[in-house]
Amino acid sequence: MKLFSLTCDEATTICDKSQYGESTLWEKIKLNIHFTKCKVCRLYTKQNNLISRIINGNKETLCGKENTCFSSQEKDRLKKEMENFIS
Repeated sequence: MKLFSLTCDEATTICDKSQYGESTLWEKIKLNIHFTKCKVCRLYTKQNNLISRIINGNKETLCGKENTCFSSQEKDRLKKEMENFIS
């Protein structure tokens, strides 16, 4: 069973690599096995994916401006999106 085991640190590294298409199939398999016993890593991955989707969905807004800071309205909208996703 040691062949399939990961530490949480290794699992989060694979999660991060996976978002950029850099993880191997074997790493993804081990990560999914790790998720069956680790709720914390599963939540980390869910939150990481959410943040990436939100940022990617706002690329035009961010890249089209010289100042890349979110306005108060944008921050409020993003907070609502995250709350809706989590609940």
